[in-house]
Amino acid sequence: MKKSILFVVSMLLVASMVLSACAQPTEAPVITEPPVVEEPEVTEEPVVEEPAAGLTCAEPIKVGLITDITGALAIYGAMMTRSFMLGMEYATGSEGSAGPVYNFGDTQESTFKIDDCEIQVFVRDDAGLPENTTTVANELIDIQDVDFLVGTASSGATAVLQGIALANEVPLIVAPAAANDITGKDFNEYTFRTARNNYQDAMNECKALTQSYSTFIQIAADYAFGHGSAEAFRDACSLEGGTFVADDIFAPATTTDFTPYMEQIAASGAEAYIVTWAGSGFISLVQAAADQGVTDTMELGTTFIDNMLTPVFYGNAIGTTAGIVYHWSAPDNPANDFLVAESSGRYGIYPDLFDADGMNAAIMIIETLKKTNTDTTPSVLIAAMEGLEFEGPKGTIYIRPEDHVAIQDMYILKLENVTDATGNYYSYVDTTRPEPPCLLPEALQHRCGDLPIGSLTGK
Repeated sequence: MKKSILFVVSMLLVASMVLSACAQPTEAPVITEPPVVEEPEVTEEPVVEEPAAGLTCAEPIKVGLITDITGALAIYGAMMTRSFMLGMEYATGSEGSAGPVYNFGDTQESTFKIDDCEIQVFVRDDAGLPENTTTVANELIDIQDVDFLVGTASSGATAVLQGIALANEVPLIVAPAAANDITGKDFNEYTFRTARNNYQDAMNECKALTQSYSTFIQIAADYAFGHGSAEAFRDACSLEGGTFVADDIFAPATTTDFTPYMEQIAASGAEAYIVTWAGSGFISLVQAAADQGVTDTMELGTTFIDNMLTPVFYGNAIGTTAGIVYHWSAPDNPANDFLVAESSGRYGIYPDLFDADGMNAAIMIIETLKKTNTDTTPSVLIAAMEGLEFEGPKGTIYIRPEDHVAIQDMYILKLENVTDATGNYYSYVDTTRPEPPCLLPEALQHRCGDLPIGSLTGK
């Protein structure tokens, strides 16, 4: 990996403070002789340091964004590509070379500039398939010589990407994959995230669910994301006083006929059924629930989803209160205002479920480079990213140094309609800021420090 020049001038040193103290006498002193007036010392004029120069880099900083553009999770890939580019604009203050409207092609490239440093972004499509992730990641590392990797949509593909990033000593920012294992049992020091994890989802949603329901059953996709989410919901809802009346149900991610699974759920007697499913298969799942009478007797307990599919899945659920990762109507801050205005203005699309993750990943990279003065030595980047705090469309993001989990705001909203053309379906209920336990495996739990250690550590 190339390493950019590390400058001597450091903003941190300029910001150091000089402490002084003054003490007042409690009584007036008795003066017996005239005071001796000493001649002032002759000193040289103080040296005024020049302001620190802006960011400069001998070679462009390179970022590889890997996401699903043509596969089953392509809806999320579109969110990531547009929001990451907009995030680079926001963080650098410069429009990308690709122009104000970025295409979503699988080989998109754009260059941004902050001060005298260029940031090159390379977009690659993995279609959500681990074998494709391997191919494009190796190309970005071996041919493009990227300094950062960002991605990807599938938690399974992200696990592969983690190993590649570790082997090549390239920091990886995970967005939007949510599997607990990413910063749990599969943790390595090169893996960071702006995406929340399953446990944060569960803590947010269970706070809403257990206000109305006490017995649950759940169904999830049979891969890392689904298993991690099911474990997290079982743990978090139980801590909130809920009870699970049956074993968790896992169905293959390729399932199209959910009838046998919904028959089990209908017979369980639970008050609510919790669903963890990503992608278009959710439509078949909800239809099977309606066909088997599940929706007539149970509440759908799941986090709110993207703007496009909400009218399909929640048309008969007006008045439902649930958690959500992000909705453009919930936060109130400058970064979110920018994201809403630029996404709607340029694309005619209001920001969606994972747009905040993409924008946050871009902001995180720029804030890291400011902190390192564009030094891209891997160890220097890691030290700067651990404990990093920055402002994004979800407010303050804090990268927990122990396990690289991104502590962030999440939302509880009430569904008011499914017809608004902008996707403004909700009224605001509450903001939560879940702080999940440390999920590192036993061999790495020394890193957890004072954090509580969770039970979902993959042991």
